[in-house]
Amino acid sequence: MAEPVEIAIRVPLPDVARVFLRLGIVSFGGPAAHVALMEEEIVRRRRWLTHESFLDLLGAANLIPGPNSTELAIHVGYARAGWPGLLVAGICFIVPAAVIVAVLAWGYLRYGSLPTIMGILAGVKPVVIAIVAQAIWKLGRGVLTSRVALTLGIACVAAAALGVHELLLLAMAGAAMWAIATWRRSSEEERPTSARMAAIPALWAFAAAPAAFTFGGLLLVFLKIGSVLFGSGYVLLAFLRADFVARLGWLTERQLLDAVAVGQVTPGPVFTTATFIGYVLGGARGAVVATIGIFLPAFVFVAASGPLLPMVRRSRDASAVLDGVNVASLALMIVVTLQLARSALVGPAGIGLALASGVALMRFRVSAAWLVLAGALLGLAFAR
Repeated sequence: MAEPVEIAIRVPLPDVARVFLRLGIVSFGGPAAHVALMEEEIVRRRRWLTHESFLDLLGAANLIPGPNSTELAIHVGYARAGWPGLLVAGICFIVPAAVIVAVLAWGYLRYGSLPTIMGILAGVKPVVIAIVAQAIWKLGRGVLTSRVALTLGIACVAAAALGVHELLLLAMAGAAMWAIATWRRSSEEERPTSARMAAIPALWAFAAAPAAFTFGGLLLVFLKIGSVLFGSGYVLLAFLRADFVARLGWLTERQLLDAVAVGQVTPGPVFTTATFIGYVLGGARGAVVATIGIFLPAFVFVAASGPLLPMVRRSRDASAVLDGVNVASLALMIVVTLQLARSALVGPAGIGLALASGVALMRFRVSAAWLVLAGALLGLAFAR
C-alpha cells in the first residue's frame, strides 16, 4: 500500500494555492462532491497522484475526526509540497467559503428581518432537511451493515432522544463495538482504547457548560467539535444544536437552521457553518475565532497521523471503535434532523417542498446546490 505522505512529485507552492483556491470557490454540493472534484483535478487532469494514492489519502481522512474533504485537501497538499503545502492547501480550500459565509452573515444581521430574506430562508430550510435526510439514508446503508450495528443504532437513537450527551454517546458506542469485536475474537487481552474514548466527555465537558458568551468560550466549543466529530459534516448539526441551542442558549433553533441553510448554499466545507455562527455571535472577530477553532484540529490531526496510518489501518480494534462511532454519529443525525424539522417544515408548503426535494435528490439525482437555489427562488417568489 502506498504511503499517504510520501512526496514523490514536488509541486510548486503557487500551483497548490491556485488549485485549492479554485476548488474552494467551485466546490458546491457537500463532501462527496468535493471529493469528486478533487479526484478530477488532482488525479485525472494534473496527475499529481495516482488513483490508488488518492484513495489512500481519502481513507486516511476518514480515520481521523474533522471535515473529511478539508482533511483530504490538507493531505494532498502535504503529499505534494510538504509542510508548506499542508498549510497552503488547507487554508486556500477553506478561506473562499469562509469569506462568502461571513459576507452572508453580515447581510443576515443587517437585513435578516426583511420579508425578502426571511422568505428565501423559508424556502431553503425544507430543502436542507431533505438533503440531510438523504445523507442519513446513504450513510445508513454503509454503516448499518449488520444486526449488531442496527441494534446499536436503535439504542443510540433512543439515548440521543433522551438527552444523553453526544460525546458520551460516541464514546459508549465506540467502546461497545470494540468490546463486541474483542469478545468475538475470544481474546482476554485488555485494551486501553475504550478508556481513552470514555475520557473524552470529561476532558471537554467544561467547553459546553452554561455560560455567558465569550470569545474564549466560542473558541473552546469549536475546538471541541473539530477534535471529536467523526462521520459526515452533517453530524455537525447535532453538536451545534446540543452546544449552542440546548446547553449554552447562545442561538435559537431558527438561527441554527439559518446557519445550516447558508452552509448549504455556499461552496466549500460544510464546517464553515461555524463562520456564520461566529459572526452572528461576535461579528467579524467571532467569525475568525469560530473558523480557526473548528478547522485547527484538522491540520493538527493530518500532520500527526501520517506516520501512524499504516498501523491504524491494520488495527482491528481501531476499526471496531470507528464502526461504533459511525453508528452513533448516524443516530445523532437522525435525532437532530427530526428536532430541526419541527421548525423547518411549517405548513403544507414546507412539507411539500421537502418531499419534492427528497424525490429530486434520490430519484433524479438533482444536485443539492441546484435544489437549494430553487428553494431560495421559491421562497423569494412567495415572499413578494
